[in-house]
Amino acid sequence: MHPFRTAVEARDDAAIEALLAENVVFTSPVAFQPYPGKAITAAILRAVIRVFEDFRYVREIGEGRDHALVFEATVDGKQLTGCDFVHLDEDGKIDELMVMVRPLSAANALAARMGAQFEQIKAEATASSRADS
Repeated sequence: MHPFRTAVEARDDAAIEALLAENVVFTSPVAFQPYPGKAITAAILRAVIRVFEDFRYVREIGEGRDHALVFEATVDGKQLTGCDFVHLDEDGKIDELMVMVRPLSAANALAARMGAQFEQIKAEATASSRADS
């Protein structure tokens, strides 16, 4: 089992963050621009853990430095299926994380819930960046 999957299933924020490279780029299923950096990516992932209900991985595909982790979850009563596409750098840290979800109704519910979390996400990322300086 991939360590990222293990950390997410355990809802272990510290373990998730420890797996991220400093230069990680997070590509959201509901935002146009990618989010570069460990602090913002970790904050987004903490928010996702708060938003997703009944989260579970159902399939893991990959080897070497590229992995696809298929998941199911519920957001505001909408069931969704998604996939975490994970790329590892030469040190084994996650340097790319792209998430896709379906169907559109669930993606819209996710966008609304994550939008409501965004001020907290920014505050957490800023606090984390200051602590690392």
